[in-house]
Amino acid sequence: MSVRFELLKEDTASQARAGLLHTARGDVPTPVFMPVGTSAAVKTVSSHELKELGAEIILSNTYHLYLRPGHETVAEAGGLHSFMGWERPILTDSGGFQVFSLNELRKIDENGVRFRSHIDGSTHYFTPEKVMEIEMALGADIAMTFDECAPYPADLPALARSVERTYRWAKRCREAHNKPEQALFGIIQGGVDKALRSLNAAQINSLDFDGLAIGGLSVGEPKPLMYEILDHTAPLLPRHKARYLMGVGSPDCLVEGVARGVDMFDCVLPTRIARNGTVLVPWGKLVIRNAEFARDFRPIARDCGCYTCRNFSRAYIRHLLKCGETLGLRLTTIHNLHYLLELMRNMRRAILDGRFQEFRREFWSRLEAGRESAT
Repeated sequence: MSVRFELLKEDTASQARAGLLHTARGDVPTPVFMPVGTSAAVKTVSSHELKELGAEIILSNTYHLYLRPGHETVAEAGGLHSFMGWERPILTDSGGFQVFSLNELRKIDENGVRFRSHIDGSTHYFTPEKVMEIEMALGADIAMTFDECAPYPADLPALARSVERTYRWAKRCREAHNKPEQALFGIIQGGVDKALRSLNAAQINSLDFDGLAIGGLSVGEPKPLMYEILDHTAPLLPRHKARYLMGVGSPDCLVEGVARGVDMFDCVLPTRIARNGTVLVPWGKLVIRNAEFARDFRPIARDCGCYTCRNFSRAYIRHLLKCGETLGLRLTTIHNLHYLLELMRNMRRAILDGRFQEFRREFWSRLEAGRESAT
């Protein structure tokens, strides 16, 4: 196997687990959050800064890189790692979520999806075989199969068709993928229907992928319903393979996802809200652009050890954001990424030390206490 998952410890009171994802470019401690570098860059931060933050693996987007600069260009540069100057592991998603999010700009048939570029309106056609060609050219350590991500809500017949197509396309991806040094993960769909989740889990498991992903959640359904589906789906996946929950990244969902046996997560949330002037703190969020912080000379979070909090005040960061200074976006992004990456590291230590339930209780106690706990 090009990627191998080693399970090190399981929590006795939940499904939480700590492990190592062994890759040719280094071992990734799990549970892990993967910062999203959509177009071969995590917005506003450099590869050097990502390494300083302790990011072990990042995600890039097949759809966006296919449209520009083109997978042929990336391959000519020596692959994604060389192209973006990042020597640690990379996962590429299949672009399925982006394609299916285009709505009126795409048309699905059994063979694939025809869509118009959101950039220039040009027409393109993704098949499972084409997506494998693109992902192999990009050269990430882990590639994802091309699936159909149904929206929420979706009626049962539509969900059932999505599940069956996801299975057929997964088989075609398996057959088309011929890059032994690149792992291939399968994706399980089924919306919020437990029977369909069970069916698709059995189907995708039968194809013996290197890892398994749970897709089609965090697409608008209430969080309690997402947790219910995770409670049902995660135990259906093999213990000896990595489990990846796609598109989830809020701190509460990371804690609850880990509690339900998930090993890998990704989301644009920390970088996106950072560019809007919102920062993550143990008691929730701060909208640092707000006037209340104009003369607040404390760090974003008192006990945070990130570069931003060690060197700058809330007032200064707000000043930068209000002036449109790029440094402000960089500092909020660095803080948010540090917060989530440190959260994952702390969870992993808690699992290994046999105190995950204590960690989980403390996390929720601090979050529910609100901003008063910061004083």
